[in-house]
Amino acid sequence: MKIFKAVAATVLAASMLIMSGCGNNKATYNKDADNVKEFVITLYPEYAPITVDNFEDLVSDGFYNGLTFHRVVEGFMAQGGDPKGDGTGSSEKTIKGEFSQNGVTSNTMSHQRGVVSMARSQSYDSASSQFFICYGDCSFLDGQYAAFGKVDEDGMKVVDEFLEVERETNSSGELAVPKTPITIENAKIIDDSPDGHPRVEFTVSY
Repeated sequence: MKIFKAVAATVLAASMLIMSGCGNNKATYNKDADNVKEFVITLYPEYAPITVDNFEDLVSDGFYNGLTFHRVVEGFMAQGGDPKGDGTGSSEKTIKGEFSQNGVTSNTMSHQRGVVSMARSQSYDSASSQFFICYGDCSFLDGQYAAFGKVDEDGMKVVDEFLEVERETNSSGELAVPKTPITIENAKIIDDSPDGHPRVEFTVSY
């Protein structure tokens, strides 16, 4: 397990990078998809207020509609939100990295199954639009990436199905690139959770 975590951390550092600048080559809606399903992300601004505000702004602007989950790694995470669809794109804005290695000690949210966190480059303040959803215990990322939300277990059943999509190897040697696009048909803000946390619903097709 320690070896897996070390390898996974190395892979993440090498291949979770997003380049500066932005693209607008949104994916084509996958209207012939066999599956169209929804999952909800509950947001936790008490841990990462800047990150949550940025995410909600992107959702409200329709930024994520038509984008894809371009990187899906079994036992690790599903990553999406890149307008270029290849891991190098971003929105026009970057935000402060809200994690302890960047001086934000209030974000104690651990990267466990269902936790949503921001992708970034080697620069601590480079997070933009790309995010990832953890499939399992990714606590080796704690303090290095800004966790800000969570998908509950019902929603994770949908995210788990991403792993059933046939995938190809990416440039880092991961079996990660879906052959059939996993498309975000729509992302929208919905009613708060019963305990008052903001929520976003993602409709995906694949």
